[in-house]
Amino acid sequence: MRIARFSIDGNVAFGAVEGSAPDELVLDIIKGIPFADFELSGTKVPLSKVRLLPPVLPNKVVAIGRNYAEHAAELGNEVPEAPITFFKPSTSVVGPGDPIAYPSFSQEVHHEAELAVVIGRMCREVPRERVGDVILGYTCANDVTARDVQQREKQWARAKGFDSACPLGPWIETGLDTAAIAAGLAVQCTVNGEQRQLGSTSDMVRSVEDLIVHITEAMTLLPGDVILTGTPAGVGPLNVGDEVAVTIEGIGTLTNKVIKRG
Repeated sequence: MRIARFSIDGNVAFGAVEGSAPDELVLDIIKGIPFADFELSGTKVPLSKVRLLPPVLPNKVVAIGRNYAEHAAELGNEVPEAPITFFKPSTSVVGPGDPIAYPSFSQEVHHEAELAVVIGRMCREVPRERVGDVILGYTCANDVTARDVQQREKQWARAKGFDSACPLGPWIETGLDTAAIAAGLAVQCTVNGEQRQLGSTSDMVRSVEDLIVHITEAMTLLPGDVILTGTPAGVGPLNVGDEVAVTIEGIGTLTNKVIKRG
């Protein structure tokens, strides 16, 4: 199932995305929320008539650095002995079609296409064999990064946590599992239609299971929290006016335009 969060006529709701052709997609409005038992209402609205929102409003986004060997190498880094974890605040999250506001304190902003894991239930110290039980689904993410700031500041909070630095969407795909991720889903990024990144989730140094076990050793994850699993090689600059699109096989495409921060 593809679960979208949307607004229509001033109201916000979740809906199940139905259909295959882009111009024929409809939303069957969900009774309740996707983090508990829910029913489909049978009330359907065309996707073209709504505004898609970030598919979740996470309490926290836990991101993983250098989880693809070729990406670590392209920036002159080694693959770390343990996962590098950092946070992106909830205020950095935007949805499909929302602008990425180029931060005034940076001269070098990069795209980073990533698979995002959406947590479905509160969990702590998750054993490897139970990881699938705590995952609601997967979505596309762009770990937008002020690269120059990241390189000169020891902490990555400003470089990766500025407003609009975490586009998510277009929806949550619940039909994938960790086996499909390990087998390999294509992760692609284009800028103005030109391919910049093309990798596979099979190239992740550490699996989704590895990451959730590692993270939940330290902290409780809440329903709607998001884990960013790292980016493949090919990261590069974004400029004001650029349109950047992240496409993940089996999920969909997340598109955002870069604007000057007002």
